[in-house]
Amino acid sequence: MEERVRADRVVSKPPLLDVLEGKRQSVPPAWLMRQAGRYLPEYRAVREKAGSFLDLCLDPAVAAEVTLQPVRRFGFDAAILFSDILIVPLALGRKVEFVAGEGPRLEPLPDAAALKNLREEIEASVPAPVYETVRTVKSALDSKTALLGFCGAPWTVATYMVAGQATPDQAPARLFAYRDPAGFSRLIDILTQASIAYLVGQLKAGVDAVQIFDTWAGVLPEDQFTRWCIEPTRHMVDGVRAQVPGAKIIGFPRGAGLLLPRYIEETGVDAVSLDWTVDKRFAREAIQSKIPVQGNLDPLVLLAGGAALDAAVDDVLGAFRDRPFIFNLGHGILPDTPIAHVEQMLRRVRG
Repeated sequence: MEERVRADRVVSKPPLLDVLEGKRQSVPPAWLMRQAGRYLPEYRAVREKAGSFLDLCLDPAVAAEVTLQPVRRFGFDAAILFSDILIVPLALGRKVEFVAGEGPRLEPLPDAAALKNLREEIEASVPAPVYETVRTVKSALDSKTALLGFCGAPWTVATYMVAGQATPDQAPARLFAYRDPAGFSRLIDILTQASIAYLVGQLKAGVDAVQIFDTWAGVLPEDQFTRWCIEPTRHMVDGVRAQVPGAKIIGFPRGAGLLLPRYIEETGVDAVSLDWTVDKRFAREAIQSKIPVQGNLDPLVLLAGGAALDAAVDDVLGAFRDRPFIFNLGHGILPDTPIAHVEQMLRRVRG
């Protein structure tokens, strides 16, 4: 153990950051979206005592503990801050709560008239515990493990704010945008500036890189994708780097498909995370030839395990490991995923 600790201390930079700088690793760094969560018994034990989900996110000691749990257990190459994309609307003065078994609930913003009660800037006291979590986690990590921060992209956060909850096809936000593009643009602009401030705060607190989650990008047709996904993300990337030069930013426009090349060319992200539906040959030729990629194992095959998992891991590695690449899922890990399957996956990636 002492030898391992000494070896860790001489590593000057986490391998994941080398990948974000365009340097291929012989063994790709690996982490999983939602790697801190209900599939871990240690997380469930903490969650039972933490009160509400939002209480957990805003308690620095507890949020730091659950951020570190999967790194301790699996030795992932990155810890990702345990928080939620709805911290931003909370900081903009909206009521946010999480209902057990149902998910998030917010005060709906059905039209531009409802924006009058929305703050123009985030209330600094709301994300302050998140920044404290970052500092706590950073002090506990060794030098080879990256710490990732994140936020939701303006479009995805807006879908929850407009409807007041998750919806199957994001129709409320899409209708708002079609019926009143100027009013919806105001909402997106507020979220863009708030998200810039939030990511800058995380970076200054100590995260090594950040990821922008645009979970619902794939529901937009191309013209709307340009307006509500690409343009706000480009403004975010520029705004963050204006305050933190050289900041490393990963984009995740889930469901973007054939629009991914435009996304990477026009947003300026350092790497892009691929969902599990993206064709690997297309991604290798059209995307990975330009920037590093992350992904894109199907979360369901991780749940399945066995020979199917081995074959799927090999398929991902065969497609991407010869260029700068971060191994990950194509979306978040499913709560029923057996720990043994995560161990199997990591043996395959590292073996």
